[in-house]
Amino acid sequence: MKREQKMQILARLEEMYPEAKAELVFSNPYEMMVATILSAQCTDKQVNKVTPAVFARYPDAASMAEAREEDLYPMVKSCGFRTKAANIIAACRLIRDEYDRQVPDTMEALTRLPGVGRKTANVVLFNAFGIPAFAVDTHVFRVSNRLGLCKADTVEETERQMTRLIPKEKWGQAHHWLIWHGRRLCKAQRPLCSECALRDLCPSAGHQG
Repeated sequence: MKREQKMQILARLEEMYPEAKAELVFSNPYEMMVATILSAQCTDKQVNKVTPAVFARYPDAASMAEAREEDLYPMVKSCGFRTKAANIIAACRLIRDEYDRQVPDTMEALTRLPGVGRKTANVVLFNAFGIPAFAVDTHVFRVSNRLGLCKADTVEETERQMTRLIPKEKWGQAHHWLIWHGRRLCKAQRPLCSECALRDLCPSAGHQG
């Protein structure tokens, strides 16, 4: 696919989802980090159900650093693996001990934290700090490749190709366009191609599931 067509697709996505933003509910970098760790292999809707009680009991990284796994895990059990609770506590202890109780704002520092991989770090950087970043989750990986915006076998290669294509100042917004498109129309098993405003540009239209 030519670059011009790719840019057309991105421009149309921007028109389709002008209000696209993070659907996790948060009010500061600590809450964004915790919510994003919980969201792995879990819906944002489910995460948003459990985080109000979590943040009421543990309102910041310093208080979470004092938490016990046996207390936190029952609160977040519906979001998946027990390791998430352990990682959140361990990450907050490192934040308390090495980052003056403040969630760091660099990729290098964030990815030192237990439970924080590159995708989570990118989500935190853009949504909590406004730093240009392009996170690749399952929706972004699927939709970027399906639309022909990139041709990649891994999330890392998807990120490299997409950040070369998209202007840096739109990395974060483009991440949200692709997520919203993946959740609303370009679904994994049954994409709604007949309802999609990109069907005349998409190389996969009508050929999925």
